[in-house]
Amino acid sequence: MASTIIPTLTRDGQRVSPVQPLALLATALLAGVLFGAGLAYSTMIRPEVVLSFLRFEDFGLMLVMGGGVVVAMVAYQLGPKFLTRPLLGGVFGIRAAVADRPTIVGAAIFGIGWGLCGVCPGPAIAGLGAGSYELGWAVAGIAIGALVQGLTARSPASR
Repeated sequence: MASTIIPTLTRDGQRVSPVQPLALLATALLAGVLFGAGLAYSTMIRPEVVLSFLRFEDFGLMLVMGGGVVVAMVAYQLGPKFLTRPLLGGVFGIRAAVADRPTIVGAAIFGIGWGLCGVCPGPAIAGLGAGSYELGWAVAGIAIGALVQGLTARSPASR
């Protein structure tokens, strides 16, 4: 079965290579499996380990998070300098960070929830994949929270 090609994008009047949806899907799947395996290997899928980190009793997860930040920072800084376009097509984009009220409130709610139960979305889903089915309650809460946010959020144009 042939995959369809997303139409060629334009940026500043220039044509850029098309993006292959199948390649994007395969890359996202591979990245997700690698991310989940890393979370499981680092024990970040265990809420008690996360809570001991948040109580300053175990700093092992600081190396995990710090390593992820360093890898992402290097990739985001060096990728556009050494590549003329993303490997799977399209264009590099810059998204401005906005610290508005909804962002701050959402970050506070996320932080409070993470501190209370020791679970955040990525490790919760990875934990389900590793057989920790009690994390299903956390995933359900995350989904409900995302649904409520989606239903109550104003569009960026109306802010």
